[in-house]
Amino acid sequence: MEPIEVFKALSNESRLQILQWLKEPEKHFVPHEGIDMRKIGVCVSQVTEKLKMTQSTVSQYLSILQRAGLIKTERIGKFTYYKRNEEKIREFAVFFNSEL
Repeated sequence: MEPIEVFKALSNESRLQILQWLKEPEKHFVPHEGIDMRKIGVCVSQVTEKLKMTQSTVSQYLSILQRAGLIKTERIGKFTYYKRNEEKIREFAVFFNSEL
């Protein structure tokens, strides 16, 4: 985990919102049939609809969050699902509390 990358990823309101929504996906998204959003995640189209942005912008935001280590992906069929990387988020929280 590179702390500067995490700070950069969180410096955008929409990316921060995505991370907050993914904390409790069942409160913010309608699930795909047969998909447990807690275990698998949400797909880019679900986030795109919620943010009311283009899919390319949302994909870029998700990519930034993934590179920072804040989210993980899982590919099922033609869909890629995104969920929080709780382990890395905890690591960052420890860093933040101990170093800053």
